Amino acid sequence: MKLKPLGDRVIVERLESAGKTKGGIVLPDNAKEKPKEGKVIAVGEGKLLDDGRRAKPSVSIGDKIVFSSFAGNEVKVDEKEYLIMSEDDILAVLE
Repeated sequence: MKLKPLGDRVIVERLESAGKTKGGIVLPDNAKEKPKEGKVIAVGEGKLLDDGRRAKPSVSIGDKIVFSSFAGNEVKVDEKEYLIMSEDDILAVLE
């Protein structure tokens, strides 16, 4: 199955969080925070403007991004988890 985002939506795959603290303590899975960083997998055609044109998306496939804590909706496709979020939920692109 393939996901195709609509409008200004973006599909993101979360990046794995560290399993160890800076002090060397290994964290169990239930103690880890969900990462707020991800990789853009797919991008919609852009936000629809009032005059009927579409604004070009500010991210592209492959970009590593930072997003807000409660951004997007989680979906599972072929045993992989993805987030579908609005482009407005993206805070920054990591370079």
